[in-house]
Amino acid sequence: MANRLAHETSPYLLQHADNPVDWWPWSAEAFEEARRRDVPVLLSVGYSSCHWCHVMAHESFEDDATAALVNANFVAVKVDREERPDVDAVYMEAVQAATGQGGWPMTVFLTPDAAPFYFGTYFPPEPRHGMPSFPEVLEGVKGAWADRRDEVGEVAERIVKDLAGRSLAYGGDGVPGEEELAQALLGLTREYDATSGGFGGAPKFPPSMTLEFLLRHHARTGSEGALQMAADTCEAMARGGIYDQLGGGFARYAVDRAWVVPHFEKMLYDNALLCRVYAHLWKATGSDLARRVALETADFLVRELRTPEGGFASALDADSDDGTGRHVEGAYYVWTPERLTEVLGAEDAALAAAHYGVTEDGTFEHGSSVLQLPQEAGPADADRIASIAARLLAAREERARPGRDDKVVAAWNGLAIAALAETGALFDRPDLVERATEAADLLVRVHMDESARLTRTSKDGRAGTNDGVLEDYADVAEGFLALAAVTGEGAWLDFAGFLLDLVLDRFTAEGGAFYDTAHDAEALIRRPQDPTDNAAPSGWTAAAGALLSYAAHTGSDAHRAAAEGGLGVVKALGPRAPRFIGWGLAVSEALLDGPREIAVVGAAGDTAFQELRRTALLATAPGAVLASGAPDSEEFPLLRDRPLVAGGPAAYVCRHFTCDAPVTDPEALRRKL
Repeated sequence: MANRLAHETSPYLLQHADNPVDWWPWSAEAFEEARRRDVPVLLSVGYSSCHWCHVMAHESFEDDATAALVNANFVAVKVDREERPDVDAVYMEAVQAATGQGGWPMTVFLTPDAAPFYFGTYFPPEPRHGMPSFPEVLEGVKGAWADRRDEVGEVAERIVKDLAGRSLAYGGDGVPGEEELAQALLGLTREYDATSGGFGGAPKFPPSMTLEFLLRHHARTGSEGALQMAADTCEAMARGGIYDQLGGGFARYAVDRAWVVPHFEKMLYDNALLCRVYAHLWKATGSDLARRVALETADFLVRELRTPEGGFASALDADSDDGTGRHVEGAYYVWTPERLTEVLGAEDAALAAAHYGVTEDGTFEHGSSVLQLPQEAGPADADRIASIAARLLAAREERARPGRDDKVVAAWNGLAIAALAETGALFDRPDLVERATEAADLLVRVHMDESARLTRTSKDGRAGTNDGVLEDYADVAEGFLALAAVTGEGAWLDFAGFLLDLVLDRFTAEGGAFYDTAHDAEALIRRPQDPTDNAAPSGWTAAAGALLSYAAHTGSDAHRAAAEGGLGVVKALGPRAPRFIGWGLAVSEALLDGPREIAVVGAAGDTAFQELRRTALLATAPGAVLASGAPDSEEFPLLRDRPLVAGGPAAYVCRHFTCDAPVTDPEALRRKL
């Protein structure tokens, strides 16, 4: 029996279209059906590259007996958290409040009014480790619904009331200043892992937004400690198993403190954010490693995640066929000494094993190793290593590839556009800027309607049915602003403006706060509102950043005031929880620095103009915005009333409503930035 998921755009939902469970997508009709049948709703939330989601699907949702139990007693609703981050956020908050922990797959039982009353994550097919089996849970909930309905109703009502009462006291008393940012740095120093880089213990996630804060803090204050933490963390990650030493790109996280064993899925948002971090680290230090990793990660994005329509797919799975028909985590990426010898011959295999840290015992499961670049590896023959890497990559291409989640998420494509545009401009790779422009074109064509409202996802060039949330508007605007600076095309600034006007109209709350969903979005049991930066910038801090840049470009008071209002939360959280508000701290650095507004005027073909423009692109000043083009061009507001100097190109730098005299010498401009 085909269930109702066959026509969905989400690859995750399509993976469940042939289950014997009679799944519904999240819809009013599903809840009406639960009311009509007088049964609870089983809500299952996951995403396509989630390992335990696949395990539970295989054990329970593909099992006929379990499916029969579900179909007889529940209306089953499947949600892709990447398509509906609002639904995910609201129920995850309830799961965490009730159980003290969360994660995916998320399994929640709801009344037909969508109020949650019983929660969990992964449930095994039979009882183990003190966990009840999934069939036991289903029987228990069925019994409670039949015999103790009043109690279920009371629990649900209490949870909904609890959630509604959790309004944010986010400290709307002004913006963070020197003191809060210094306290945030001190807090990070305390949590820093001086041995392996990064923050906290295992599992360890790439702290991309915190690294942006450290780089900006160094640029503004000269703090050597901030730069050292950023540079050492970037080096440790790039040498670790979390980074794909053959194909470029980063895995989602490491299961250990030392970045050795990754959780192998690769996400678009991580790689977009990290590509940009390494490009910015190169700007700060000139490090060859930073340049290499930025470019390899950009190339990975284009090679592995670009869709035929020019957008970027969401993720690659952790699991793939290990050659025996079993789906095994990391199978595509790991090596044994024997496999190295098969591909390279004995002599080169010995060099490869030493270079990449492949051991007889293995660093991963079953004697296999994840490739790394251990510090001890002495200087090897670079040409020979390059040849080894090319042969290993070619051999790896023959393996069964991990699955790819092909849906295009607006927000994460915005992050990718910013990363590719900047990396392409910094390292003279116009092809990367072109790929960024093509992705931006796709967002405008497919995701944006005539009133500039965004759809969150598309697949195969077809827009999905879910409205964009705050992070979509903010990250897409961020991408368009980066593209405007790099290409000199003011249309991208205009598009960013349309999106940010909608942020002001549809997502703002009292006292400078933001909501994650629009004023006219589907009403859930609570309107989600989360300022913390986790795997990617929160919609809240991303909006503050894009609004600030747009205000610097246009002089708009409304956009600047909204940015400052949004940063009140950083004043409250920055000193207390700096690891969870990294992008908010980075935006606060830009606010404290100005941000600087740079206008470079001249003729496009003039080498002196190009040199000034390149110097401006290399600026490390936090959040500096750049407009370049002919004097008095209509493309950018910053170019108005900016004449040539002595008939030649010139750069104008303004900050805090005051402008310096124009400069014509790149060295003088470099000193200002």
